[in-house]
Amino acid sequence: MPTATLKIFLVFGDPKRLRTAELSNWTGKAVAGPRSEFDKLLAREESLNPGVYFLTGIDPKSNKHAIYVGEAECIKDRIKNHLGKDFWNHATYFITKDENLTKAHIRYIEGRLIKIAKSADRFVVMNNQGSGAKLPESDREDMEVFLEKMQQVLPVLGIEAFVSAVSKEQRDTQRELLTCKIKDISASGYLTPNGIVVLSGSQAVLQERDSAKSYPGVLSQRNKLIEDKDLIEQAEKFIFTKDIEFSSPSAAAAVIHGGSANGLMAWKNKQGKTLKALENATGFSTSLSSRTSGGPYFVYTTAFMSIP
Repeated sequence: MPTATLKIFLVFGDPKRLRTAELSNWTGKAVAGPRSEFDKLLAREESLNPGVYFLTGIDPKSNKHAIYVGEAECIKDRIKNHLGKDFWNHATYFITKDENLTKAHIRYIEGRLIKIAKSADRFVVMNNQGSGAKLPESDREDMEVFLEKMQQVLPVLGIEAFVSAVSKEQRDTQRELLTCKIKDISASGYLTPNGIVVLSGSQAVLQERDSAKSYPGVLSQRNKLIEDKDLIEQAEKFIFTKDIEFSSPSAAAAVIHGGSANGLMAWKNKQGKTLKALENATGFSTSLSSRTSGGPYFVYTTAFMSIP
């Protein structure tokens, strides 16, 4: 994606409350806020425009992040119909400042977003069916550009439903593979902005170690991967059936080892250097801590802000 300048306006000064987001040299605009400020979201002039909206929260059945993608010629009128849905706690909508989106445009964008979200498989998509619309070639290309801009803004607003585990930039960039081993078990992966991706075909131990009992998050994450068939038993070990992104190297190593693991020491490059040694050599500053989802983990000292 091209570089961009993003302007976020905090309407009440609080990053958790109502806010707007705009990219430089783009006609699109996002408005986002919690469900508790539903009336304020719809009181804004932007809500009278056509656009695409997102309702995000937690799916009560799976306890996973969930999203509903919708389109409307008048966002205010349509979102009111979703008050009966109790899974969502946050709403975001996109409009154009030049009011140049037609019904066909927003249906096309909605259809593409539903498809992208299902492919990324990060959130449960709550839409019962797909959508979409046919557009002339020139309009279709314009909407693809609009989509690209939306996808630059959405993660900043806390919506990562459309971010694939392997981005186009990561596919086009040569990555340094890391390996995590324990006895005859071996897994491969690479670092990402969100943590680490363990590659399909990687292995994990079949039986949890005693240390897993002290970290119930390890057992919970492993059991969920097994339940979803992302880990399948094969020749007295588990095999990853697809690429899985973990929040930290330690979380990944804990699932692979079947117990608490220090990801900074467990992951090594092909020369045998640990992740800790690699980070120290390149000037990264890290700190160790612990968490119930897998023991020690690392935190870069780079400052960041997460907005739901």
